[in-house]
Amino acid sequence: MFATRRGLMIGAGALPLAMAMAGCQNGASADANSVDASDMEIGDPKARVRVVEYASLTCPHCAAFHADVWPKLKANYIDTGKIRFAFREFPTPPQEVALAGFQLARCGPQPDATRYFAVVDVLFDQQQTIFAGMEKGALREELLRIAKAAGISEEAFESCVTDPKGGERVSATVAKAQKLKVTGTPTFFVNGEKQGVDALTYEGLSKILNAKLAAS
Repeated sequence: MFATRRGLMIGAGALPLAMAMAGCQNGASADANSVDASDMEIGDPKARVRVVEYASLTCPHCAAFHADVWPKLKANYIDTGKIRFAFREFPTPPQEVALAGFQLARCGPQPDATRYFAVVDVLFDQQQTIFAGMEKGALREELLRIAKAAGISEEAFESCVTDPKGGERVSATVAKAQKLKVTGTPTFFVNGEKQGVDALTYEGLSKILNAKLAAS
């Protein structure tokens, strides 16, 4: 069921208070390279280098990364089998919108990574349109439009975005992230090592990746 507050879509359960502390900034370091069941990953599973991104669909810095860096990163490193890329969901305010987007991207009989990343791309690209719809009380309509374009029925859309298991999954991801000293988005780890601001540009990230590839 949908409820509105300034047009926000609110799922079946509230996100934990810990999520309210999340903001658009970088975190710190710990062993982040273990595979988590909730990770959405693309790229060669046997790749010697694994990149983990903690991101939020409501973070403008994340949207900028996926507009400016992601296409070249995917073409030159992921599609060529050089790296494995994992996306971890870390909602920033308004968390309800980020969670609804994550649920939309996962919608289907089984979570499909290729489809997930395709929907995430659209959600980042449409971020400002989604925010505008939220302010007009039309958030549901904006997300439903994206869902239908991805071949998701209205019935499936409603079932996905209101599934309480989504909040539980993301809560667990955030709790693990906080143990890694992740405080916001985007935060990147390469082979378990936390990266600084250089990872936010293609030039900086490619330099890091090339060094890791050469050393592995």
